[in-house]
Amino acid sequence: MTQTDDSTDWYSGDHATFGDRLTAAREAQDLTQAQLARRLGVKLKTIEAWENDSSEPRANKLQMVAGLLNVSIRWMLTGEGEGVQEPASAEEIAADAKDVLADLQAMRSQMTQLATRMGRAEKRLRVILRETL
Repeated sequence: MTQTDDSTDWYSGDHATFGDRLTAAREAQDLTQAQLARRLGVKLKTIEAWENDSSEPRANKLQMVAGLLNVSIRWMLTGEGEGVQEPASAEEIAADAKDVLADLQAMRSQMTQLATRMGRAEKRLRVILRETL
């Protein structure tokens, strides 16, 4: 789940703050603020302050944060470099949802056809069993 310099600038300094990028990277790793605080050896209110942009970590903690969240320090500070993918747009989500819905409809159709075939096979088997007994 990383992006390179040639991808979009969703998390760039023009669009997001350090706190926004920290939150996105933490959530991408499925960590709560409390879990991240424990792993970094800081208080929960420290993580909250970082994510709310009321303070920033010192260099040693920034390095730890980047390592724990699997992003580059450069990305944490500027939004450039190895970081988190941008959120999917509503159009992308809608297209993906339509694809999944189409797959489900095809599967339902196949299941209906199979159920019909199974019913016919069961009737034939009952006829065969009645004739042999």
